[in-house]
Amino acid sequence: MRRLLRWAATAAALPVLAACTGTPPEDAGPAEAGADARPIPAECEAAADLPKRQMRGVWLTTVRNIDWPSEPGLEAEEQKEELRAQLDDAAELGLNAVFFHARPTADAVYASDKEPWARYLTGEQGGDPGYDPLEFAVREAHARGLELHAWFNPYRVGWKDPDLDGLSGDHPAVEHPDWLVEYDDQGWLDPGLPEVREWVTGVVMDVVDRYDVDGVHFDDYFYPYPAGGEEFDDDASWEEYGDGGDRDDWRRSNVDALMADVHAAIEESEPWVRFGVSPFGIYRNADSGPGGSDTEGLESYSAQYADTRAWIEQGSVDYLVPQLYWERGFSAADYEVLAPWWAEEVRGTGVDLYIGQAAYRVGEDGEKAWEGDGALARQLDFSGGLPEVGGDVFFSMQDLRGRAQGAMERLSEDHYALPALPPRAEGGEGRPDPVGGLGAERTGDGGVRLSWDPVEGARSYAVYRVAGDGADDPCALAGRDNLVGVVGAGDGPSFTDAAAGAAEDGSGGGDEGLRYFVTALDRYRTEGAPGEGEAVAAPTG
Repeated sequence: MRRLLRWAATAAALPVLAACTGTPPEDAGPAEAGADARPIPAECEAAADLPKRQMRGVWLTTVRNIDWPSEPGLEAEEQKEELRAQLDDAAELGLNAVFFHARPTADAVYASDKEPWARYLTGEQGGDPGYDPLEFAVREAHARGLELHAWFNPYRVGWKDPDLDGLSGDHPAVEHPDWLVEYDDQGWLDPGLPEVREWVTGVVMDVVDRYDVDGVHFDDYFYPYPAGGEEFDDDASWEEYGDGGDRDDWRRSNVDALMADVHAAIEESEPWVRFGVSPFGIYRNADSGPGGSDTEGLESYSAQYADTRAWIEQGSVDYLVPQLYWERGFSAADYEVLAPWWAEEVRGTGVDLYIGQAAYRVGEDGEKAWEGDGALARQLDFSGGLPEVGGDVFFSMQDLRGRAQGAMERLSEDHYALPALPPRAEGGEGRPDPVGGLGAERTGDGGVRLSWDPVEGARSYAVYRVAGDGADDPCALAGRDNLVGVVGAGDGPSFTDAAAGAAEDGSGGGDEGLRYFVTALDRYRTEGAPGEGEAVAAPTG
């Protein structure tokens, strides 16, 4: 009944859609539109019970070999095999994006003329691993229908032992020793120097211009987290560039300027590449100033000098992933307080909000809230009900098949049972062509194998299965109810629907069988109109 009501609500819009895309026969549904296929009605997508766009990401960390490679010094083929396995796991868990740690300590997990190879690959900074890991990761992620966001630490140079003690001669902190500030047990490029900001922006754009990444991502390391009794020694840059104002405001303005520079450079060069950041989960406490959250913890505004509210207002980010690594009901930083606070901050701004989830805390000793297979599902049960929350990113990859494996399997049942398309990038014009040449054949085990002709400019494909009696509903492809797969683009794209038999038993396909549709998504993640569908008759006998 709900679907019929949605059809009625959108019927008035169909003549307009037809005028824009060609007029199909009067009684044509998606299956019969052919070359004049209509786009999926936007009204249907807006009203979908299960929106099909959702960020489902994971941080894949290279620093200190947390996630990959498992240890420095592995042969290139061993590293590739490990990375393939990690990407397979991400796809099998129902995720659609990987945040790959490309620049952990002002070095490179990719071939760079600007910064040396990261030591986490070979054990020695500057050591050539024999291949380009980022290029390999992008190719392998896209082949699995996964996005890849290149993750950068903008300022961190690393720990004194062994990072600072083992810097290669071509490291920027060696070539420009005045850029380096040592604080506590780590080294940082000084955010107060305009030449550092220019350098970091150039490093990011070197990757954006040379690699087919889907996003650029910064984490929460701007100025360092406070260490008791320590002072961040930026006196020289403050004296030269501080203009005698408030030092804290000046530090925030330095970070603001980097964010604006990076966003503007990406927008000018590759506007489909989305730029985002994952700040510490508390911006400000309410008792520190107006508009803060009802929390009692460290503030990114005054600790890392990260003014996320300014970035939202100025449009310097496309998305935010605040690290809400506390459980529901935690008194100092309650997840049920912080998730709505962030939702309110982005409401109506055009900045997307995803939640950083603490997979690493599942099973934590003495923490009842993180016990059991429902530990992560409980978090999403709450924040998933906030309209502004467009998905989640989990830290980190090793935990999803380790301590949090049971929690992720439960999450797959409760929240990720159906695939999801990635969020769109703003600015794309037009849409990909409809998919042609769609063919379907039954496999011996009750599945259905699909193949189709490649679409020029396609980054990935969405595969839908519709029960025979719903194929003429213009809203049938609007949500993820009928989405069964997301496939990477390739020379001979195909997909096997192993669950087709179960769908016929339980979805009402009946004697009318099933009908499949495939749509193409371009690099902006804009979805093309569904081409001519392919019917699969109900099994006989």
